[in-house]
This record gives sequence, C-alpha cells and structure tokens, in this order.
Amino acid sequence: MIGRLKLISKDHKLTVFRQCELLEVNRTSVYYTPVEPDLQFENLVKNKLDYWHTKMPYMGVRKLRDKLQNIDNIPVGRKLIKRFMNEMGIYAMCPKPNLSKRNKLHKIHPYLLRNLCINKVNQVWAIDITYIRMGNGHMYLTAIIDWHSRFIVGWELSDTLDTAPVLEAVKKAIQRYGKPEIINSDQGCQFTSDEYTTYLKNRGIRQSMDGKGRWVDNVVIERWFRSLKIEHIYPYEYLTPRELRVGIRKYVNEYNFERSHQTHGYQTPSQVYLGRQAA
Repeated sequence: MIGRLKLISKDHKLTVFRQCELLEVNRTSVYYTPVEPDLQFENLVKNKLDYWHTKMPYMGVRKLRDKLQNIDNIPVGRKLIKRFMNEMGIYAMCPKPNLSKRNKLHKIHPYLLRNLCINKVNQVWAIDITYIRMGNGHMYLTAIIDWHSRFIVGWELSDTLDTAPVLEAVKKAIQRYGKPEIINSDQGCQFTSDEYTTYLKNRGIRQSMDGKGRWVDNVVIERWFRSLKIEHIYPYEYLTPRELRVGIRKYVNEYNFERSHQTHGYQTPSQVYLGRQAA
C-alpha cells in the first residue's frame, strides 16, 4: 500500500482520482496529512490530571473533565481524558498514577505483609513509581521507603518507565543502608522483570507484591508521594530535570531528618531508622 502511494503524483497528467483507480488505492489516503501531536497541550492536560487526581483520587473521567473545563479552562473531552488517564495509569479511588503496568507473562509474587508485625528497620521496604510534572515535560520518580521508620532509603529520577532506574534505586539503597528482608511493590512490569527479580533473589531478598488493584497494600509509599506533590512539586513548578532533582533531594532530606512523626513519639524518620539524633 505504501509503495503504491509513492507512485501517485499530483503533478501527473492523469488526475489523482484516475491514478488511485488504476493503482487500487483509497483516495483519502493520498490527501490525508498526519496531524502532529500537540505535545504542549498534552503535557498541560496530563499535569492537571495528575494534580486533581492526587488531590481528589476518587474522581473519575466525568468529574476530572469538569475540573479541567470549568476551573482550568482547558477545552478537553471525556475521550481524550480517558486516553491520557490510561497512558498515565490513573484510576478513580486510587491515590496515585499506577505507572507500572503488569506484564502477564511474568510471574506474580504473593503479598507477604498481611498480618505481618513490622516493628524494625530494614524488615520491609516499599518501592513504587510516580509521575512528576516539570515545566513543559515530565519525569518519573522511583522511591523506596522503610516501612517501619518511614525513612526514604533511596530514589531515582528518570524520563522513562524502564526497569533500569528502578533497579538503580534499589542497588544504591542497599549499598548505602544494607539489604531489607522484604521489598514490596505493585505488579508492574518493572518489578516482575527478570533483571529485577533475579537481583532480589541473588541478594536473598523476599519479594512481595500488592494484590491486583489494591493500592492500600503499599500505602506508605503512596502517602509519601502525595505529600511530595502537594507540599513541594505543585508549589515550585520546576522547569528542568536538574532543578527538579535538586528540589526532590532537598525535600527528601527535610522529610528524613527534620519532620517528626506522631507514630514514633515525634521522632524524625532518621532518628528511628539510624537509631541516633539527626545531626
């Protein structure tokens, strides 16, 4: 088909209609000009979807459309919102974009935290990925939190949803703080990939996975993502990856070493995790 289309010329002595007849080509294919995607508009819509979804995770397509149309003055319909939500992995009643889609050919590991008493550091780590808006684009943040202390042991920023940045975050965290007994994640393809599962197995780390559609199974990292976005990402409007990386690093340090938690008698995550007063 493509080869025959190249034979058609609008400057030929035969009309385009006659050329299409002779070559058995649909005439609409000749006149069709592909529409270039409006990346700026797409980024704007996705950023607003991320904002409203993080703030009100119970909203579905219709309510999100109303927010974008009536508050943000963005002329967008339900079909486009639905498509963008699917691309971002956003679903109603879930507090974050589920960016890591499951590969059905990969093995799914059981959820190991049900009825488990988590009472010490490095017993369980939780890992996940979230969408981070940035100027005229976006990045993806992988973060790892110690379940007991709420200490962020590692994070990695990337412009892709590949396994590599996820694995890099885990390796750096283990190198710096030692290995956990269990790492919990969702059923995303990054966490079921051969590279990721083999690495954990070789390190003697048990792998746990949320039940399908159960964001609450990994709730500690979900809550941290929401705090990061509402308190830091949305107010600052970072324009470049470098600025974003510096900002996240600052937030993580403040969260780890300065923010007290009522759960641990108003100690900071670092005091609980490191077992000493933060410097």
